[in-house]
Order: sequence, then C-alpha cells, then structure tokens
Amino acid sequence: MESNNTIWLIIRRMRIPFLVIIITFSISILGLTLIPGLDDHGHPYKMTFFDAFYFVSYMASTIGFGEAPYSFTYPQRMWVSVCIYLTVIGWFYGIGAIVALVQDTKLAKEIAISRFRKKIEDITEPFIIILGYNNITKDIINRLSKRQMRVVVIDKDESKIEELELENFIPEVPCLTADVSKPEVLKMAGIHKKNCEAVVSLFEDDAKNTKMALLCRLLNKNIKLVIKSTTESQTEHLKNLGIDYIEDPFKFISKRFYLALTSANLWVLEMWIFGHILKVREREKIPKGLYVLCGYGRMGHAIGEALKKADIEYNYIDIKSSTYKKRKNSAIFGDMEDYQKLIDAGIKDAVGVIAATKDDLINLTIISTARKINPNIYTIARENSLEDFGIFKTARVNRIYVLERILADFSYTYIAEPLTYRFVRLLHTKDEEWGAKLVKKMKQTVGDNPIHFEITINKEEAYALTKELQNGVNITLGQLRRSREDYTKPLPIIFLLLKNSKEDITLLPDDKTIVKPGMRLLIASKEESKTDFEYIVNNYYELYYVTTGKEKTFGIFERFKS
Repeated sequence: MESNNTIWLIIRRMRIPFLVIIITFSISILGLTLIPGLDDHGHPYKMTFFDAFYFVSYMASTIGFGEAPYSFTYPQRMWVSVCIYLTVIGWFYGIGAIVALVQDTKLAKEIAISRFRKKIEDITEPFIIILGYNNITKDIINRLSKRQMRVVVIDKDESKIEELELENFIPEVPCLTADVSKPEVLKMAGIHKKNCEAVVSLFEDDAKNTKMALLCRLLNKNIKLVIKSTTESQTEHLKNLGIDYIEDPFKFISKRFYLALTSANLWVLEMWIFGHILKVREREKIPKGLYVLCGYGRMGHAIGEALKKADIEYNYIDIKSSTYKKRKNSAIFGDMEDYQKLIDAGIKDAVGVIAATKDDLINLTIISTARKINPNIYTIARENSLEDFGIFKTARVNRIYVLERILADFSYTYIAEPLTYRFVRLLHTKDEEWGAKLVKKMKQTVGDNPIHFEITINKEEAYALTKELQNGVNITLGQLRRSREDYTKPLPIIFLLLKNSKEDITLLPDDKTIVKPGMRLLIASKEESKTDFEYIVNNYYELYYVTTGKEKTFGIFERFKS
C-alpha cells in the first residue's frame, strides 16, 4: 500500500509536466507530417509519423543527427525552428518538475516509509521495538547488537534518526522518523507480528510512557512492555493497566544504596552482574554517620528513604536546580550563601555529602564546595547523563549514580537476560550472611572476575543433552559440572539460578537436581569454563564421558569392545 502511495504521488506531481511534453511533441510531429517536403530526386513527399517522431525525439533532446530522411525545405525548416523552442520549453518545464519532485519532502517520507515496511517484513527472527533514540536506548541497542538481536527504532526527531543511521549497527537497525503515539506507526513497526517480543518506552515524560503502554497493550496484548515511571501514582496506574515490568530508576537507586549501606556482599553481587568485580574497593566502602543530602526531589527522596531504612542520620538542603539557576543566574554552587547552607546542615561533622539535583554541574560544584569545608568527606553524586561520565570520574567522586546507565542496565537485562534480571531482584530478598557465603564460594570457585551466562536446555543451545534427556537418560547438574579433561574434577562453574518448564525458580540449585528439557540455567564461570560447558552439552562424546567416566564408541568399535 505504501509503494502505491509513492507511485500515485509521483504520477500526481508529474501529470502536468508529462502532458506538456506530450502536447509539444504531438504538435511538432503533426506539423512535420502535414508540411510537404522534397526527396533526393526533387519529388514531393510527406514525412511518416515514425520519421517525424524520430526526428523530433533527437531534435528535442538536442542530440542533433541532422535533417532526415531528406533535406528540409524552407517551410519545414521554419516549422522546425518553432518546434525547437517549443520542445525545449517543454523539456525545461519537465526537468524542473522532476528536480522539484526529487527534493519533495513528502515523497522522500513516502519512500522512507516504503523501505521501512519492506525491512520489517523481511525480519524473520525475534525483534524489539524501541520508542525514541537517546543515550539510554543507544546503549541498549549497542548491547543487543552484540548478541545479534534485532531492534527497530522510531523517533519523531529526524536528526536523531540520522544520527542512528550513521552508527551503522550490525545487524541493521530499521528506523523511521514518525510520531510513535499513532497506532498506524506502531503497526508499521511490526507490533502485531508474532516475532515482535517487546516494546521499550523510556521517555522523560511519564504521561507519554503511560500512553504508549496503553496503546501497545491494545495493539498486542501478549507483548512484553518495558516502561519507565518515576512516580508512585504513575507506577500504580501502569500496574492497573496490567504492565508487568515498570522501570523506576529512583527506586533502583534507593534499593542499591540500601544494599551498599547494610549488605556489602549483596551489593557487590548486584554490581558484579553489571560488570563490577567481586570485591568492594576501598573507596567504595560507605562510612556510617551523618550525611548531608543536597537536592530533595525524586532522587533525594529515594536516597533519603534508603538512609532512613538503614537507620542513618541525615540532613537535607532542598535545592531545585531550575530555581537555583534562575535565582543565582548560574549553575555553579559555592558562593558564601551556599557555604553557609552546608555549614548549617552540619557538613563539618558529616561523614558524607550526597549531590542529588537534576543538574550535573550543580552536583559537581556541590561536591567541590563540600570538600573545601571538609576535605575528608565521602562524596556521592547523581549523574544525569552518560555524556558527563568522564567529568565525574575526573572529579574523583567516591560513588556515582548514573541514571541513564542504571536504566540501560536494567532494561537490557530484562529483555536479553531474564534469568539474570530475576537473580538481581531476588538478591534484595536475601540477608548479608547468604550474600557473604555466595561471594566466598564464587571467589573460591571462579575467582574475583567471573562471567555469567544463561542457557536453555533445548536442541538449539544444548543439542546432545536434550537428545539424551528425551531418550530417558537421567543426568544431574553435578554431572554437568565435571571437567571434560578429567571427569573426577569439577569445572569452575556455579549454577546460580534454575527455572523449570513450570516457571518455578530455584536459587543455587543442588548438584543432585535432575536436568529436564526446557530448563533454563544462570551460570557463573570463567571464560574458558563456559566454552567447556557448552561443548559438553552439545557433544555426545563429551557428555557421555562426564556422565559415565567412559569414552563413548559407535558402530564397529562398539562390537570390538564387547
């Protein structure tokens, strides 16, 4: 249908130029066929329509082969002179119309839509629709692309779509400049297709995210939705709409900060999932005592709740970044009035200062000013944009909470690593003793910097294991942990989480657990151990060896053995 729109747009725009060219050609040809001429013997003749068409064609296009089929008489030449100017005017008009058509934004948009539709139709693997292109979604797309997961992006801002196209993601990311709030746009993006797995909406405007959640749910009731919400009321509203996954970055920060205050091992386990080593660095250890909290908006309240829950005293200064900049005519915190506010809040006796405003420059200057008053103070800062990360690192802030990074981390994990996401959420239900035991076990088994990966027991990811299980062979998790070099030695891997076909979750499953088809496993291991494990579950010989301690033989070799 979109290609038809493009064709009809071209026809409609080129209708008059085509008519002008046709009419000028017709008049020129007709005149040449009516005006008598002389052949090479001096006998009268009249040009045929073909001869006239042939001559006008190369005359009008200025190719100029000469007079044909015979030299023209003066009446013919007079008529040709008129036709030259007539057809040139027609050609100029037609060429001008073509140039205008090529530059027409509406046609360009129709062509872009047509190409976009074709790309969506050609996607046969699972894909995710991302609404809006910004620092957060760019980070998510980068990570998904590394896993060869397909992504479709829609944004109303043409400059952002142009920026995305310049990124040259592999696999290609089909993108379109359009208003995401229109149902037909979401349908174009493939929301109704069976292989569309999720829609991600992480706009700054909570109302817009809610609108998109409702619209997506109406268009496809079975689709996963990743929706951002930063207020309790909005979150409650989304839950009432049946949205399962709601991202509140301030709640994430509050929970993470509470773990850091009360359960260092649980905190380091969560941070390990997102790239941290299994060790709390000296500068990351949070001191206990009075804190001064600067900025008491949504972030400030979230941090305040964590401090209150951890039974840690704090004083706050309610700094609204927009009001502050307007009143001071500056985004730099640190004049005499600001100094006094920090002193009144107890900065000299405080063990820590938290800069939690919506402005990164204000947060950095709060940290700088606090250090001037109390050089040994522990510093925590909110970073609003990933673009400022280098500046915050240079400022040597002890702990940085990057809103965009946290949103990207949790969104990506929920979409691409569902077991990992579930593991992180379950950490918050455990105590510090449980966390300490697991960290100790992981360090002893897989070291300080292990990787984690997920695997499903099916033919695509564990072919040999799945076939053996379908044949009735009983295999335990403990057997799968054996080394393929020496089955009496264990592989350095840990099964962190198991999800069975009934969606039941088991944290740290026992080695005696019987493996079943359809199970999903979250595993921590060394890089080389991951390769070994994947080789074991996909190769009959290796699987037979680790489960029996014997070498598997086939065919004639089996007969000789018997």
